[in-house]
This record gives sequence, structure tokens and C-alpha cells, in this order.
Amino acid sequence: MKLEQKQITSRRVKLANPLAMGRELGAGRVRLLAIITGGHFAIHWFQQLFPVVLPSLKTILGLSDVQVGALSSVRQLVNGAMDLPCGILADSLSRHRAPLLASALLSMGVGYSLMGVLPVFAWVLIGCGLIGLGTALWHPAAAAALSNNFPERRATALSIHGMGATISDTLTPLVAGFLLVTISLNSFLAVQLAPALIIALLIRSGLARQLSKVEKPAALSEHLREMVALAKNSTFVGITLATGFMQMGRIVIITFLPIYLQEHLGYSPFALGVYIALLHAMGIISQPILGYLSDRLGRKAVLFPSFIALGILFALLRAVAPGIPLAFVVAAIGLFFYTLLNVTFAAAMDVAGSKIQATSYGLSSLMMQLATSPTPIVAGWLIGKYGIGSAFLLAGVLTLLGGLLLLPLRLYRGTRAESLDR
Repeated sequence: MKLEQKQITSRRVKLANPLAMGRELGAGRVRLLAIITGGHFAIHWFQQLFPVVLPSLKTILGLSDVQVGALSSVRQLVNGAMDLPCGILADSLSRHRAPLLASALLSMGVGYSLMGVLPVFAWVLIGCGLIGLGTALWHPAAAAALSNNFPERRATALSIHGMGATISDTLTPLVAGFLLVTISLNSFLAVQLAPALIIALLIRSGLARQLSKVEKPAALSEHLREMVALAKNSTFVGITLATGFMQMGRIVIITFLPIYLQEHLGYSPFALGVYIALLHAMGIISQPILGYLSDRLGRKAVLFPSFIALGILFALLRAVAPGIPLAFVVAAIGLFFYTLLNVTFAAAMDVAGSKIQATSYGLSSLMMQLATSPTPIVAGWLIGKYGIGSAFLLAGVLTLLGGLLLLPLRLYRGTRAESLDR
């Protein structure tokens, strides 16, 4: 009993004293976390530009709702299809993850520049594919680097990494919305290659030495055996299916909430940016809290109630009044919108071996993204028949189904030092 009390007291001290926690982690691990989190901020600048520029692209190119859904679907399809190959590459070349991470930024910068220089639907589709490729190049490699270096705080590290994204998701719509009021869309998109190149060089030089000192990767045959075994693991498959249903709901919101705000409510690009920022702002607070709680209390204790709350909030978008009520619901969605992905991926990576962490991320994402990629097209068809509220209802129902899929799963509980279940 006294030992248990000391452990609880020790955890409270570490939570209350970030400097003590930093000393425990070591300067090298803190630096690694800081650089990858900063890089994630830049990645989400490029990711979050997409919903901000999408309504303007629709207007300039004269796209239908189904074509808008196709742009989002192509981005998701390339992301999903390439997540597994990029994950295998990140594990096989684990000592060369720094250039892989840098190439993610370059892919996104080229994609947006292509969309600005050649504003034709076919070329915009290719640009969307390059944005999806950049996402696939970054996330498995970054998640694996953090998972391998923070095995005892996996969800916490991934959540801090996610904070970089969430801060960017909050600021990007505001900055991009303001810039789109002052300069043309084509010019804004065309110059995105310059910051992508600069940040890629900084990431490459900052991580090259640290990420070259990793354990020797597994042989390809062993790697493939572990991957096949993971794909057959019922817990891994269950987590992936649940996350896939939630991601279906998320991609519908990402695609059609901006259309609703600008076309149906008549909001300006800057006002649209404010609402998109609200969609992410609360995650700055919730991510480290939910990540820490899932490491201490267990994954399901955090995931199940959060899935249910998010599904209800998605469905509420179809009924809530514009103005302050809508802003309140959007901000509440932000508590879970990005945060839950970090915890679900941590749950999937709990099941995998240490040498296939990037592969486990890529495999989970592949299974999830290929299933979700047609969803925006389906939502676009529903909007044409039943109105835009049907898309929000669809997002809510899908997320609630994902929550129900979590119930029978036996997920990781507590830290490895304290859990009796693993």
C-alpha cells in the first residue's frame, strides 16, 4: 500500500513539474521530440491549407459537389495506399528517417505549387495526390521514431507530436484566410514550394545525427512475417476498423464543413478560417491530457466515451443555429477531432513489435484510408439528394459505430510497469 502511494505521489510530482520530467527523459529525447513536433507543425500548415482553399478552388474551377468530394478522396486514397509502403520503407531504412521526413514537406510544397501554376481539374487532382503522399511519408516515420524512443509514454509522446499539428491547424486557417483576402489564390498556392524547401532542409539537418543511431532493422523476411501476423491480430484489426469509421466521419467534416460555412451560410474566407481554427484549437489542451490519461488509465477508458461524444457532436452540426451555438459545437468537436487519432494509433502500435512500428502505423492507416476514401463522394451524393445536413448526420452515425466496435476489444491498460494485463 505504501509503495502504491509512493508511485501515485511520484506521478503527481512529474506531472506538476515538467522540468523534472524533462530531466528524466534526457536532453536527446527532448530534442528529438521538439524537432519532430516542430516538423509536424509545418506538415499541418500544408494539410490545413486544403479545407481553406477548397471552396475557392470549387468556385474558380466550377466544380460540382461530387468533384469536390473527388479531390478529397484522391488525397485520402494516395495517403492510404502509400502509408504501408512508406511505413515499410521507414522501418527498413530506420537510420535514414530524417531524409524521409524532409521529403514529406517537399512533396506537399510541390503539390500546392502545381495547383497554383496549373489550375485545371486534372492537375489539381495530381496536386492533391502529392499532398496525400507527403502525409504518408511523414506520419509512419515520425510516429515510429517517437514510439521507439518513448515506449513507456507512447500515447503521451504522440499526443505532444500532435500538439504541433493542432497549433498549426488552429493558426493556419486564420493566416491563410487573411492572405487569401489580400492575394490571389493562384499566387498563394504557387509560392508554397519555398517554405517547404527551407523547412525540409532544417528537418534533415536537425534529425540526421539522432535518427541514425537506431537499432539494426529486421531482415525483410522477418519483417514480412511480423507484418502478416499483425494483420491477423484481432485486436489490431478491431482498433483499425473502429478508427476507420471515425476517420470516415472526420473526412466528411473536413470536406463539407467549409462548403457549408462559405456557400450555405455566406461566410468570408477569413470567417471560414476562424471556424476551421475553432475545429482544432481545443486540441492544444486536450491532446496531452488524453494522451497522458490513456497511458495511465488505459486506451479504452479514453477512447470509448470520446468516440460517442464526437459522434453526437458531428450529428449536431445539422441542427445547431449559426453564430455562437455553431461556434460552440465546432470548438467542442475540437477537443477530440485530432486527439483521438493519436490515441488510436498508440493502441495499434501497442500490439506491434519494436522493429515494425512504422509498418504497424502504415498497415493500420492503409486498411483505414482505403475504406474511407470513397466516403466524401458518397457524402456529396447524399447532399445532392437530401441537403448538406445529411452529410453531418452520416459523419455522426459512422463515428458512433466506431465507438461501439471498441467495446469488445482488450486494449492496453496503464503503463507497462503497472499493467497486469500485458
